Amino acid sequence: MEPLKIGFVGLGVMGSPMAANLLKAGFGVSVYNRTPSKCSPLMDRGANVCKSLPDLASSSRVVITMVSDTPDVEAVLFGTEGLAKGLQPGAIVIDMSTISPSATIGFSGRLQEQGVSMLDAPVSGGETGAIAGTLSIMVGGAQTAYELCKPLFDALGRTIVYAGPSGSGQKTKLVNQVIGALNLLAVVEGLRLATASELDIETTLKAVGAGAAGSWMVSNLGPKIAMGDFRPGFSIRLQQKDVRLASECFSELGANAPGTSLMLSLLNSALEKGLGELGNQGLYQLLA
Repeated sequence: MEPLKIGFVGLGVMGSPMAANLLKAGFGVSVYNRTPSKCSPLMDRGANVCKSLPDLASSSRVVITMVSDTPDVEAVLFGTEGLAKGLQPGAIVIDMSTISPSATIGFSGRLQEQGVSMLDAPVSGGETGAIAGTLSIMVGGAQTAYELCKPLFDALGRTIVYAGPSGSGQKTKLVNQVIGALNLLAVVEGLRLATASELDIETTLKAVGAGAAGSWMVSNLGPKIAMGDFRPGFSIRLQQKDVRLASECFSELGANAPGTSLMLSLLNSALEKGLGELGNQGLYQLLA
C-alpha cells in the first residue's frame, strides 16, 4: 500500500521535528509555512515545498496543521487562501494544535460539508517529544479516519489514544494542561521555598523527585530551574493560552475551577511582566 501523501502546515518548535519524523518514516511530505525560510531544512530532507495552502491541500490526502491558537487554525482552514480552497472530497485534516473544543466541532462540521473529515489530535511531550517521536497524542473525530491515519500517528508518538468523537481530543488535552499547569505551579512554588530556606536545589530535587512529589515537571523542568535555564521548550505564552482555553471550557460547563483560575491569573501577570517567551519554567522568575 502506497504511503499517505501528507501536507504539513506550521513549522515551529513542534511542527518542524514532527514533519521531519514523517519524512524519516517514509511518508511523502509537502510543507507550507508563513515564513518560507523555515521550509528549507525539510526541503533538504526531501519535503516538497508548496507556495500556497490550496496547492498543498490539493496535492495531499492528509493535511496536518500545527499552529498556535484557534483563530490561526480558522485562518489556515477557511481564510481567503486557506486549505478549504484546495481540499478534495475524501481528504482528512488533522489539527494537532491545542485549540477550543467547541470551535473544533464547528470546523469539523464545515469541512464535512465538502466531504472532508477532520481529526483533532493535540499532543503532549513538548519539543523533546516532538524530536524523539515520543509524543502523547489524543485523537477525536471519526474512528474510520483515525484508523486510516494510525500509521502516521505511530511515526510521531509513543502513546496514541482515540478519545471519541470530534472535540474529544481537544477536551482530553485541556485535562492534561490543567493537571500539568497546576503541577508546574507546585514545582515552582516548592523550589522557591527551597531557595528561601537556603537549600541546594539540585539536592532537593533528588530527594523529592524519588518520592510522592515526583512527576514529569519535577524531573524535566526542575533541573532547568536549578541551572537557571529558562529557554523555551514550551513557552509561558502558550501555557497561558492553554490554561485560558481550559478556563473557558470550565465556564461553558458551569463548573468551578479555583486552581485553573489562580494559574491563569499568574500566567497573565507573567505576560504583563514580559516573561511570555520564556519557557514555562520561567514562572519561577515571577515568584522571585
